[in-house]
Amino acid sequence: MGVELVALHWIYLLFIVLIIGFMVARKDTSLICIAGIFLLAAVATHSLSAAVSGVFNSFIYAITELLPTILVISIIVAMSKVLSATGINDVMVSPFVRFIRTPAWAYWTIGILMMIISWFFWPSPAVALMGAVLLPAAVRVGLPALGVAMAMNLFGHGIALSGDFIIQGAPKLTADAAGLPVGDVIAASVPLVFVMGAVTTVTAFYLLRRDMKRGRLASGEAEMAATVDSTLEKTSHFLTGQTKKWLALLIPILFALDVIAMFYLRLQGGEATALVGGTAIFILILISVLAHRQESFAEVTNYFIEGFQFGFKVFGPVIPIAAFFYLGDAGFVKIIGDYLPQASQGIVNDLGVALAHAMPLNNEVGAVTLTIVGAITGLDGSGFSGISLAGSIAHLFSVAIGGGAATLTALGQIAAIWVGGGTLVPWALIPAAAICGVDPFELARRNLIPVAVGLVVTTVVAMFLI
Repeated sequence: MGVELVALHWIYLLFIVLIIGFMVARKDTSLICIAGIFLLAAVATHSLSAAVSGVFNSFIYAITELLPTILVISIIVAMSKVLSATGINDVMVSPFVRFIRTPAWAYWTIGILMMIISWFFWPSPAVALMGAVLLPAAVRVGLPALGVAMAMNLFGHGIALSGDFIIQGAPKLTADAAGLPVGDVIAASVPLVFVMGAVTTVTAFYLLRRDMKRGRLASGEAEMAATVDSTLEKTSHFLTGQTKKWLALLIPILFALDVIAMFYLRLQGGEATALVGGTAIFILILISVLAHRQESFAEVTNYFIEGFQFGFKVFGPVIPIAAFFYLGDAGFVKIIGDYLPQASQGIVNDLGVALAHAMPLNNEVGAVTLTIVGAITGLDGSGFSGISLAGSIAHLFSVAIGGGAATLTALGQIAAIWVGGGTLVPWALIPAAAICGVDPFELARRNLIPVAVGLVVTTVVAMFLI
């Protein structure tokens, strides 16, 4: 028998519907999430002061839960800043220029390299790390600048970010909302991430080659040249060419050792994140000392400031949303108090049980719903702001279906990030579009069919994995 639903359950469900509605209307959801937290706390405690305090405490709880993720992303971005400023990034990617001999080689080389770098540096910094060096080489062999932007988008903001296997920011958010270990979500996402990635990138390449043969795409070399020349302000004169070569070799070795250590020591979640973050801190300090010398004390601080500005800018909209969805599980007791019915297993669990009794759900309905919900949450252009909702609904549906929580969670995460993380929503495409000198709306239009095909195929695959 399911637990009796009380006012708290219906309020939570109402605000989930409202949040989805706001996202469809492309409205920010922070205010509606704060209103939901306030109303839940007020109804539970019957106290105005407790409700006001509950909003603040929910933010503290969300920040505490997300802080390792915010911190590691901020540090990674700070490290990427010093790599760009010193020109080490140019040296790191320059060996791959020799593989760029045809448009096809350019597309796949840039894409795969972008995916690998994005796993360790995140896609936005990776665009800056790669664009200035590989874009001119790709255009010279005939790949349009739009094709370069597509490769960086689909492999970086698509494949790498939707899985986020190394930094684990995305699976941390969805796993917390779904009440699952991070490792379970990552394991479930692996086949879905690579199915989505393979289908999308192959479809995009086919359409790109077709339009190139028909003469529909120009190289865009003039726009590219103007963009690349002003991309980064270098301080590379502080380092000799030989020093940059050694550092360019050392950095991937250190991160490769991190991956080996994760495998052999079975590090996941926070432990894996801490290892990557600590390595990035030491790399940042080392390069800053070598490059800036007596000014390194101030410069290290400046790089950290830039990194934290980026991190909190990305996660600023996420914190209120995550705070609301943490109330759907164990966070309710920790933030507001023990005001749920005695037999309750958490608001989302209770709603899942009630849903199972109210209507029959199956794998197909669950998979399609999570893809749609994930895509809707990505419409705000963040990719991250709504994946807590995807995790929460995946938890609810898995209770009703009787399993498949990790697969549903991973599917919702993939749909949300592919749509909102920088492949379809024009304002999320600006970094890659700016580097390549192309129109972000045209880039979004080119990505639409490949991403839509990929989502359909991935959803069908997920039906068999639940």
